Amino acid sequence: MHFEREHEFAASVERVATLMSDPAFQTALELPDLSRPTVVTHEVDGDAHRLTLRYQYVGQLDPIAQKVVGGRAISWVQDLRIDVATGAGTLGFPADGVGGRADGTATVTITATGDAACRRRISGDFRIKIPLLGGKAERAIVPGLLRRLDVEAEALAAELAR
Repeated sequence: MHFEREHEFAASVERVATLMSDPAFQTALELPDLSRPTVVTHEVDGDAHRLTLRYQYVGQLDPIAQKVVGGRAISWVQDLRIDVATGAGTLGFPADGVGGRADGTATVTITATGDAACRRRISGDFRIKIPLLGGKAERAIVPGLLRRLDVEAEALAAELAR
């Protein structure tokens, strides 16, 4: 299922991209229905930043999702790779323990809209590769993913305003 979100920030491309890839910021962020993440990888090589986090879902599951996971804990690894100078990057988030049957990928594009302003666009696809249930589960999960992107954007804006 395709998803897309845009957010405006009163900061430069570099400031937004750097904060998005900051493990201290991300591990302090309270996202709906998720545990605080643990840092798997944090690498900085010039303008190339990589932040890999592991999350666990702690919210209520609808009946379709309960069938898909069969009582197991839901966790995944989120991998952000971004060039902080250009604002171009990728976001991947495969689910753990489901043999590649649930994952998402997205492009991240942060573009300047003024002297100290930019727009972040995250556009991608989330897939659950389970016959008959996959599409329903995707439609149940993607709204929560979008809500968490909005919460992260609000926190980014607040932190950038400090």
